[in-house]
Amino acid sequence: MRISTAQYFETSAAKYQNNFSSIVKTQEQITSGVRIQSAGDDPVGAAQLLMLQQQKEMLGQYSNNMGSIKNSLMNEESVLDGVNTALQRARELALSAGDGSKSDADRKSIAEELGEIEANVLSLLNSKDSAGNYMFSGSKTSTPPYVRNNDGTYSYQGDDTQLSLQVSDTLSIATNDTGKSVLESAINSGRTQAVLDPSKPNDGTVSVSAGLLKSSAAYTKDFAAGEPYELKFVDSTHYTIADKDGNDVTAEVSGNGTFDSKKEGGSTISLRGVEFDITLRLKAPLDPVTNLPMTPDAEVKDHIFSLGTKPDSFNASRTPSNGSTAQVTGSGVTDQAAYVSGFPNSGVVIKFTDATNYKVYAQPMGADSKSIAEGVLAGGSITVAGVKLDFTGAPGADDQFVVGASSHQTQSALDTLSQLRQTLETPSDGNDLAQIKLKDALNSAVSNLANASEQVLTVRGAIGARLNSVDIQTSENISLGLSNSSTQAAIGNTDVATASIDLAFQQSLLQASQLAFVKIAQLSLFNKL
Repeated sequence: MRISTAQYFETSAAKYQNNFSSIVKTQEQITSGVRIQSAGDDPVGAAQLLMLQQQKEMLGQYSNNMGSIKNSLMNEESVLDGVNTALQRARELALSAGDGSKSDADRKSIAEELGEIEANVLSLLNSKDSAGNYMFSGSKTSTPPYVRNNDGTYSYQGDDTQLSLQVSDTLSIATNDTGKSVLESAINSGRTQAVLDPSKPNDGTVSVSAGLLKSSAAYTKDFAAGEPYELKFVDSTHYTIADKDGNDVTAEVSGNGTFDSKKEGGSTISLRGVEFDITLRLKAPLDPVTNLPMTPDAEVKDHIFSLGTKPDSFNASRTPSNGSTAQVTGSGVTDQAAYVSGFPNSGVVIKFTDATNYKVYAQPMGADSKSIAEGVLAGGSITVAGVKLDFTGAPGADDQFVVGASSHQTQSALDTLSQLRQTLETPSDGNDLAQIKLKDALNSAVSNLANASEQVLTVRGAIGARLNSVDIQTSENISLGLSNSSTQAAIGNTDVATASIDLAFQQSLLQASQLAFVKIAQLSLFNKL
């Protein structure tokens, strides 16, 4: 086999360059500390490093998300703390207003402070975060969650959607709570009523308070199934109660139909999760037959009250852009079957096409919404899905009115504050019927404010749980980050000791190849001639 001089020199030069390149590469690995300079150095290791780098970037994003979540939840918790403080103060004022020594002037002063609390709570619930988004509107972050209607009630304009951010590959945490979960879900303890049969004059002689809910489970399971109940007084110390089917349920009440109006707690009726209080204001009128003062038993006998849940009520508001001054001033159900089957749970929007013709849309109304009914304004009234609405003034073309229904199962603290304020502003000194309404309103407000405060505390507890989850996940992500860095270092970083040995070996090879080349290069026939 013959090897030409040119072939020998080419082979030797290539080997020399390879050895020199290996030395340069090893020196670069030692200097930079990075073992894998390119994917070709270690394809498997390079792929692993790419996945680890992606994981590291995701962990960084998760860390930013958790910072945003903590800021949002801490801001929300601070706002809710202010709301709870305001509700507690309102409850104290409601209890104070129930003091029998208070006059109309005293109650009006309390109402003024309640008005400030009401405005404060509304402002807090319409708070914005650092990005300028409304905190309690759900996903409708550009819409104020609460607006005040013309009749003093409040409407929630947000939705039920909680926003969330990812904090790990498998876990996302909510960044906000909706106004519906904060206030709208609070139980309404004053959802029942007692209505006197018109056969007796409603002069306050015998009164039964609006009921207070004491057990939601008992109310839902038992009370609602038997209403309306008939409470009939036998005399000034006895009564009977029958359910809607005429079944006597008096035995279910403690005392078995007896009461003592002069004894503290002796005139309370606890019926299937709802409590009613009996109050007697006997006037001893003259008996038309004997012309003598009536006995207490005769004066109380045959007073009949219907006990049951309050009928649904409606709140209506006009759109501020309306061209006319027309307003909805009255509302009520005229056809229960049509109302139950046809009135949307979310409410309706009534849009007038001219002064008399209108179309009805389900809430929320959008550009593509189709009308669900239409009609003509006649006699200042219209009827929509079994609900009659009375108008004052003549509507104009494109005027819109929003009408919502309330089943009284829940009640927001804003509505409770508004109702309590209006009640305290109404004079009641020397008026038995006004005093009865005042007492019912105060009892309901005290209980509902406690329910609202409890709901706020429940939400704050949920915020605390989420903050704890963020802290736990932060520790977990830190551990993952450390593991990630350690694994990347093990795969991609240079082992200096091993690389130094390799470098020394490669340098020895290079020197040996240089010496061998010099020796072999002298083996030429020309040197022998």
